[in-house]
Amino acid sequence: MPNKPVPRSDRRNPRKGKFSERKTIVSRSPQPKGESLPQETDDDLIYGRHSVLAALESDRQLNRIWITNKLHYDPRFHGLIQASKAKGTVIDEVSLQRLTQITNGAAHQGIAAQVAPYRYHELEALIAQAKANSDEPVIVIADGIADPHNLGAIIRTAEALGSQGLIIPQRRAASVTSTVSKVAAGALESFPVARVVNLSRALETLKAEGFWIYGTVAEGGKRLQDFNFRGAIGLVIGSEGNGLSLLTQRCCDELISIPLDGKTPSLNASVAAAINLYEIYRQRWSEKVHL
Repeated sequence: MPNKPVPRSDRRNPRKGKFSERKTIVSRSPQPKGESLPQETDDDLIYGRHSVLAALESDRQLNRIWITNKLHYDPRFHGLIQASKAKGTVIDEVSLQRLTQITNGAAHQGIAAQVAPYRYHELEALIAQAKANSDEPVIVIADGIADPHNLGAIIRTAEALGSQGLIIPQRRAASVTSTVSKVAAGALESFPVARVVNLSRALETLKAEGFWIYGTVAEGGKRLQDFNFRGAIGLVIGSEGNGLSLLTQRCCDELISIPLDGKTPSLNASVAAAINLYEIYRQRWSEKVHL
């Protein structure tokens, strides 16, 4: 018989911890007089047609856009570029060589943009939004994913399949950067991400809100296909090298594993996330077909 979640009416709200914040004093050199281009950093630069197009179609603030002459007048971009310019975005037509220089040799596809820093959602707001948007929300939790390519791939898959959001830890993990945005291929513009100080406390908060927490492990978990994935779900994906931490495992209601019959002992974190998410939604799609 499939394992079914039990009611968690006895769950209590987790205690809110108090954290002290240190103030860091940063000395800055005087701004030179005259006009200068803003410095492009990995945190505020996005590039590639899908990523920039998604940003243009959203409400995200764009400070500057670098675009080739050919792409500027492409029907997919021209109207959006003009609308963005009307909002105060600086539009620079540049050569492919200049774009390559700005993006440090990345595959920019003829366009790049300087955006305002990514605004993370508050955990409580993300949960409330997820429950408002779905009767059976799915939130992905990344436990120490350090590779931005893996994080971007997880975001892209989760958004594509219909998940309601992602939770990442503040320390010892990748944050939302231009690389993550590029790999996510525009998914970030409609997919909320919360960044928390204490991941274990975040999992307890999800439990208190009625979510059943499934942790993914390479070995030792129950088979993925043996579960009946109904209700609100929190799916925890472990880091590339170490998987789920022991503390995170203790916070999970169930540990699940993907059966592997080959000689390869484990899967890439983003691939494992995709397989687990697909199984969750496959079950739900199948039930809708048979109704």
